[in-house]
Amino acid sequence: MIDLRALRNDPDRLRASQRARGEDEAVVDRLLDLDERRRSALSGFESLRAEQKSFGKSVSKAQGEERQKLLDRAKELAQQVKEADAEAQRLEQELQDVLRVVPNIVEEGAPAGGEEDYVVLEEIGTPPTFDFEPKDHLELGERLGAIDMERGAKVSGARFYFLTGVGAQLQMALLNLAMEQAIEAGFVPMIPPVLVKPESMEGTGFLGAHASEVYHLAEDDLYLVGTSEVPLAAYHRDEILTGDLPRRYVGWSSCFRREAGSYGKDTRGIIRVHQFDKVEMFSYCDPEDSHEEHLRLLDWEKQMLAKVELPYRVIDVAAGDLGTSAARKYDCEAWVPTQSRYRELTSTSNCTEFQARRLSVRFRDGEGRTRPVATLNGTLATTRWIVAILENHQQADGSVRVPQALRKYLGREVLEPVAR
Repeated sequence: MIDLRALRNDPDRLRASQRARGEDEAVVDRLLDLDERRRSALSGFESLRAEQKSFGKSVSKAQGEERQKLLDRAKELAQQVKEADAEAQRLEQELQDVLRVVPNIVEEGAPAGGEEDYVVLEEIGTPPTFDFEPKDHLELGERLGAIDMERGAKVSGARFYFLTGVGAQLQMALLNLAMEQAIEAGFVPMIPPVLVKPESMEGTGFLGAHASEVYHLAEDDLYLVGTSEVPLAAYHRDEILTGDLPRRYVGWSSCFRREAGSYGKDTRGIIRVHQFDKVEMFSYCDPEDSHEEHLRLLDWEKQMLAKVELPYRVIDVAAGDLGTSAARKYDCEAWVPTQSRYRELTSTSNCTEFQARRLSVRFRDGEGRTRPVATLNGTLATTRWIVAILENHQQADGSVRVPQALRKYLGREVLEPVAR
């Protein structure tokens, strides 16, 4: 959540952020009003409590009729204290409820607008040209014995699939390459739980506007994660981090998304599915270093894309498409030949102190003060990468050239079609 002290000092910053996101600015005045009323109510409660304590001493010394009057007044004070406390708590809860739905303040420099208002920062590599009609990833995957959508639907329903044979091997190769790169860069490898408590999901900002995307196990009151960002962010919940920052983790997990609202979109193949695997980078750092840390995460993503030899572009995501927790987000989108467009493969977000305030993750700064950390996340590989790898590296006979960096895992240079 946002910092109330910063809001009091510079409310126009949140107003500008809300405008950039296309959100209601009126929430700023509502927050300021609630904050002032809450602080006033708390001050009134504390004054009454102080009077009540002082009055108690007078009662103990009084006698007779005077004592009875004082007792009657003490009873009135007790009721006033109770009511003042209830009012302060009510206003505190109302303030927290509003704070919970206010998105993070957008970083200066992020483009304003909605989903289509991104800014292309760079294009890397050249989309391939073919002297044959290119096949899409599903046709290639079926010919390679790598993807089985039909049986995935039979077993689990729409948007489910089996990765089979070289498809399963290709995914493991990708994720192993990503883990290897992250570990070499100093990340601590993690295999986190994929079921989390409500406070973990809510603390990372996924139970607001994105609640419809999340699978909920009502009987256990647990949520299936859509990204290992959630358990990695909650890993240090209610802790004060000691030692040097940044503290970096890389998680390998299955991820689950309901894809609510995506009816009719990307129904063919494995671009938009309910379950996939992902390697995710996560960093806790000093908020003052978060901008630079964000660029480092982006650079690691670019290194991975270079290793699998994909043409891609980097976009600066517009404020209205950031999501609740992010102050800035960069996506890397790979070229998909049969769609003649770029599709997202990685995303890295700087969530500044937003998640840490909700999850109470803090550190001690150079002056010994306890402050919230900044949290950042970034994709290093996912199942969706298979789409771009198959399509960009396909050959006329339906085979697929294996990128050099993956050959040590797959033990071959080319994926060949299998007999049907």
